[in-house]
Amino acid sequence: MTVLRLEDLKQYSDTLRTRHGEALNVRFVEPRDTEELQHYVRSLTTRSRYNRFFGAISELPKGLLGEFLDVGARERFTVVVTKLVDGFETIVAEARYAFHAETATLEFGLSVDDRWQGHGIATALVKNLECRAAALGAEHLAGDTLRSNQTMISLARKSGFAFVNHPDDWKLVRFDKGISVSPTDIPCASSHLAALSRQVAGASVVL
Repeated sequence: MTVLRLEDLKQYSDTLRTRHGEALNVRFVEPRDTEELQHYVRSLTTRSRYNRFFGAISELPKGLLGEFLDVGARERFTVVVTKLVDGFETIVAEARYAFHAETATLEFGLSVDDRWQGHGIATALVKNLECRAAALGAEHLAGDTLRSNQTMISLARKSGFAFVNHPDDWKLVRFDKGISVSPTDIPCASSHLAALSRQVAGASVVL
């Protein structure tokens, strides 16, 4: 079980770069992000929300919102990508991931604000998730997407994922990528910290 102390969350942040070199911050979501996170989801187009959550929602339902904010519970984590817009920290992308120790697999889903798509944010975020996967000891990075979601399929293909049929739902396709590098070989500050924490804590992991 991974226990995250709220006061320590900020040390697991990373800097990402857009295709044009603009700096972005990726960090664990915090309770203070509740309203901004809901605003982010509401601002997505109907198609983007459907692609992300596989259903028609206008905002995060109360139960799902609680899961998004409960970082580390049952080895599930949420990160947000933020950018300073007119002096305010604004969420421009998010990802939720879960580590399954029994299969050494990290599963993830993500979205990018429609206004910021095409800037390379999703590509950078997937690379960051690979860092985080390696830090948790994952050997595979995987996800599911709708067969109709050509944007995500294109991103996964470009990022080196292989595709297989989803075992439970014909409307979905699963993509998978092996992780063959150690956490210390991946240029991601959060992964170095997490890996060191796991080495020190041993079987009882405290990040």
